[in-house]
Amino acid sequence: MDMLRTTIARVLRVNRIAMLRPYTEGATGSGTARPGGEAAGDAFTKREKANEDLYVRAQERAKLLQLKEKLANQRKHLDELDAHIDELTREQGGENN
Repeated sequence: MDMLRTTIARVLRVNRIAMLRPYTEGATGSGTARPGGEAAGDAFTKREKANEDLYVRAQERAKLLQLKEKLANQRKHLDELDAHIDELTREQGGENN
């Protein structure tokens, strides 16, 4: 029983230390070099960055299209308001203004 308690305490202590260890940015967690050396890692990193850039551009494009649509709707609404104001002005005899 004492040996089991010691083993459990040791495992918990090791796990606690592992949880507290700070990770660096871009760490893969494997701790070993990739096959092919640095060039393979660079190619993977470049490809990953390119994919992320494409995703971000697509998201930004979607947002811009939504904003353009909202702007078009606002312009249409303003044109309708201008037409309504002109109509009210004519009805009240203010076309000479």
